[in-house]
Amino acid sequence: RAAAMVTQLELFSENEELEEVASADLKFMLLPALLGALTLKQVDLSRRREHLESAREHFLHFLKLCRNYGLGSFQLPSGTSSEEEAKSSPAPRDPSQPNLVSMAMSRSAKIERYKQKKELENKLAAMSSSVESGTADEDQIREFYILQIQKWIGNSLEEIESIDQELVILKSRDAARQAPAGPRGPPRPARTPVKPFILTRDAAQARVFGAGYPGLPTMTVDDWYEQRRKQGIVSQQAFGEPGSPPCPSPPAGTSDEEMQKQQKETEEEEDDEEALRKARDWDDWKDTHPRGYGNRHNMG
Repeated sequence: RAAAMVTQLELFSENEELEEVASADLKFMLLPALLGALTLKQVDLSRRREHLESAREHFLHFLKLCRNYGLGSFQLPSGTSSEEEAKSSPAPRDPSQPNLVSMAMSRSAKIERYKQKKELENKLAAMSSSVESGTADEDQIREFYILQIQKWIGNSLEEIESIDQELVILKSRDAARQAPAGPRGPPRPARTPVKPFILTRDAAQARVFGAGYPGLPTMTVDDWYEQRRKQGIVSQQAFGEPGSPPCPSPPAGTSDEEMQKQQKETEEEEDDEEALRKARDWDDWKDTHPRGYGNRHNMG
């Protein structure tokens, strides 16, 4: 409402100088910058891009107003210059190649603005008490508001730079959301889960392994191969030439301990009587000596 009233009264004009503006009216030049700062504080994420663009317009209006009155030496952000400045600007460069000169100038400008900002804050802190208490004269009030305007010039330039960076991110995000999804291949057929089981050499081993707890289903090699062949997972050539004995790989559910146990039993069956006798003695010894027998390291 205050900005609308300032526009209606036409307090500021492009045809007048800074000395023609009354000291009491200088503070109203800050209204566009304050509106931009207030717009940035909006928390509605669904309208974030709209708020950023509106705040950018407020800051630009403030900077143009300050430049018309000769308040501070600065350059307007890119994309906001007049048509005459755009015509006199050089041809656009390749965006993939960094402009080292402009980067150095931008860095030096930021450093200079930071120094000016600190000086302005110190001056404003020293003058604020007299202005707020009403003891300052007209010259001090005028200087105070001019310093405030110069301070907000630096703030506006920084805010516009941040807004431009955030707008690039938001535009990229919106473009990614609106982009059509790429073609996808046919969906993979769902695999039926395989229940764990113990693969044995023959029916005798199947009866032995199936008696434990927890009992797992057992299956001989021939039964396993026949089941896989019916499911179409393996073929006759998967196990060598016709007539040759099949050599299946152990199932996924078989642990290393079970594989070693099966291999050991196979070697024992194919070994001589001496090895069989040693194996039986070892089994008898394990029956009478539980695991950990004789371990005195922990003084248990």
